Amino acid sequence: MIRTVLIAAAFAAVSGSAFAADVTGLWATPTNGGQVEIARCGNSLCGKLVTSTRIKEDPTVKDAKNKDEAQRGRTLKNLQMLYDFSGGPTKWTGGKVYNPDDGGTYSGTIEQLSDNKLKLKGCIVAPFCKTQVWNRIK
Repeated sequence: MIRTVLIAAAFAAVSGSAFAADVTGLWATPTNGGQVEIARCGNSLCGKLVTSTRIKEDPTVKDAKNKDEAQRGRTLKNLQMLYDFSGGPTKWTGGKVYNPDDGGTYSGTIEQLSDNKLKLKGCIVAPFCKTQVWNRIK
């Protein structure tokens, strides 16, 4: 029995990370007072913009800078801006990041740095990328 527990503990130490790796929840972006809720969408991760400084000023603010004119009438509040991220338990790739500030959609990765920090990277084409660190909102 003790041997089984020790083997399981050793395996967990080698294969597991030092934190829980639950990326779902509410995250604060470092710009514009943004808050994004990340959730599981089938087998992938997605995220919607819950609020921002602009949304607080006007909850009906539209996605006016979207490159697709047909999408410009939708509101920013609860707009899906992260989608199709796969992988885990601490790094997700192959996703898309929509940036309402410029209306662009970028290839993205999400890496969980700790229980309370995410690194989000969006790229036009590597090496033309921007990286942000998001903090969990408790």
